[in-house]
Amino acid sequence: MAEMVEARHAHRPGGVARGLITAYGLVVYAMFLVVFLYAIGWVEGLVVPYTINDGPAAPVAVAVVIDVVLLTVFAMQHSVMARPWFKERWTRIVPQPMERSTYVLFATAALALLMWQWRPLPEQIWDVETSWVRVVIYAVSLGGWALVFAATFAIDHFDLFGLRQVLRNQSGKSDPPSIFRTPMLYRMVRHPLYAGFVIAFWVAPTMTWGRLLFAVGTTGFILVAVRFEEHDLIDTFGDDYRTYRTRVPMLVPRCGARRG
Repeated sequence: MAEMVEARHAHRPGGVARGLITAYGLVVYAMFLVVFLYAIGWVEGLVVPYTINDGPAAPVAVAVVIDVVLLTVFAMQHSVMARPWFKERWTRIVPQPMERSTYVLFATAALALLMWQWRPLPEQIWDVETSWVRVVIYAVSLGGWALVFAATFAIDHFDLFGLRQVLRNQSGKSDPPSIFRTPMLYRMVRHPLYAGFVIAFWVAPTMTWGRLLFAVGTTGFILVAVRFEEHDLIDTFGDDYRTYRTRVPMLVPRCGARRG
């Protein structure tokens, strides 16, 4: 998922009603919210009836293969569809104002598929039994999810998930040019959204082999995705981003670092 506002050179979709495009963006965003909020409960084992430790039983080797394939599908969708070369070709088929919403739709579908077909590995690696310690750990993990949301709003949450584009199209406005900016969270680390995911996935009062596989797989994807994403950001912002990258760490804040 790109964490900076990208250039989107608009061209109006011929013959496609703006109202339908707007409705499409709103429906996709609502679907994303439902699936993403469910995913929080699925990972944390809270509230929802079906979690990462539930599902069809399978031999360990089979479960690992299925889960790795699901993680790979999820990672490939996010990575490939976010690349500029793919967007350039994709928008020959999908109208420009719908491009981001369509990306979000496919990402939501990939996440839903992963949760639906996930094979549990419920054997525990550790389990914290002290009640107040469990509460603290849950609070830290949920804080990671809160950081994810805060990072999206620090840039432009509604642009990131396609709503801004369809609403601009509805009002007949053109997309603005790219602006390189670093809100507060982005002055501490370059990718606070990814940092939030890492916290949420790894901080767990009960760690099963299934959750560990999920955490390892998604963290590996994040580390690879950062490289591709930063390459694209350098292409877009040039020396501004190169300088920013030398000043600000990727995921872990530096103690006592000066604000830029």
